[in-house]
Amino acid sequence: MMDIQVMKVGVVSCSGEEIPEGTLCRLACRKVLDERPGETVTICLPLFIAGGEEERTFAANYPTITVDGCDKLCAAKATEMLSGKPSKSLSIPEILKKRGLAPPTKLRHFGTEEEAAVKAVAEEIARAVDEVLEED
Repeated sequence: MMDIQVMKVGVVSCSGEEIPEGTLCRLACRKVLDERPGETVTICLPLFIAGGEEERTFAANYPTITVDGCDKLCAAKATEMLSGKPSKSLSIPEILKKRGLAPPTKLRHFGTEEEAAVKAVAEEIARAVDEVLEED
């Protein structure tokens, strides 16, 4: 009998609600989660840091991708400290620079310009998911 393993990737999103890039990060991560439900799960960063056993157990046993909104790299650092080095670490400022997009200026109510940034970041997250799944 053949053993088929279903691989999932945990996505750890920035939770920085005080910066527009945090909102962008969460929206882009949600877009990927909605479009790839069988391959991705979200790991709630505040719960993960506070000691959420399910989040920590998942992150310790499955590959993770962190997505940070600023150079503090809270998601990447917390993931590495609490469960091991992430498979991939993405940075919103780096993605926007690479794509030639301006950082968002609004915390809420994103318009057309911000939606382009959400789409670009989601594409980069999806690409990282593909790379992680191919490695396995």
